[in-house]
Amino acid sequence: MHTLICGSMAYDTIMVFQDQFKKHILPEKIHILNVAFLVPEMRREFGGCAGNIAYNLKLLGGNPLIMATVGDDFSTYALRLEKLGLTQAHIRHISGSFTGQAFITTDLDDNQITAFHPGAMSFSEQNHVGDAKTVSLGIVSPDGREGMLQHAREFHEAGIPWVFDPGQGMPMFSGNELLEFVAQADYVTVNDYEAQLLQDKTGKKIKELAQGKRAFIITRGGEGSTIYADDRQITIPSAKPVALLDPTGCGDAYRAGLLHGIQQAWDWEITGRLASLMGALKIASRGGQNHAPTREGIETLFRFHFGFDINL
Repeated sequence: MHTLICGSMAYDTIMVFQDQFKKHILPEKIHILNVAFLVPEMRREFGGCAGNIAYNLKLLGGNPLIMATVGDDFSTYALRLEKLGLTQAHIRHISGSFTGQAFITTDLDDNQITAFHPGAMSFSEQNHVGDAKTVSLGIVSPDGREGMLQHAREFHEAGIPWVFDPGQGMPMFSGNELLEFVAQADYVTVNDYEAQLLQDKTGKKIKELAQGKRAFIITRGGEGSTIYADDRQITIPSAKPVALLDPTGCGDAYRAGLLHGIQQAWDWEITGRLASLMGALKIASRGGQNHAPTREGIETLFRFHFGFDINL
């Protein structure tokens, strides 16, 4: 069976500011903000939430299907997917548009300022969940607004378990729309900042939002993650990375670990630890898709970090 990954495909232009943003942004002058960051280091990477999640899930031996909309400039990315063995059956070309473009500036504290051009993502509602067959699990990650709303409804109506991953797309939705997403989803995953924003926009506390969900997951970077499931609050430790090079795509790597654990019907203690490890492997590599551990290597690292075995 397959995991259907609805979300963005994008090129990431990543720039590194060799200082801290906080030294150059004056809170008392935020109303007339005008800053420029010198970024001598720049590179272009393959990215997008759907692309990153699928890449990591493939590393784990999963069966991802990407559902996304892309533009006229997608040919280079298409060649990469072909080499990786990732099908493009549900990737729709939107003529006259760009593939999504993220322009990311990272400082030495791993804070990020991102500008994103959605391009073809704005037409993501042209894809339908029902077009993909043999799907037993799905995820709705950041994408075009109408596409996210539609894919959530379609997963729910089809009775396919799915994960709501609003990410940086959360500001596009009202509190009531976010409540509807949460009500329809079987699982919800957010980072700690997004968790606070979700509470602020909906007026609901985490325990209320988590009620009735198979799991509600909050990631906390190097402090690990918390999973609310089965009337429990499960603390998942972080895996210590060998280096802290680039946070871009770490959340997507974590979500791939979640999806794989859900597909394997593992308990949350194992699933959460695998997700944590995938995030740690990603942050030690630049770009969202340049880490390339073998499955055997992931199993060895899992044993090293957590003291017991996993069979991918």
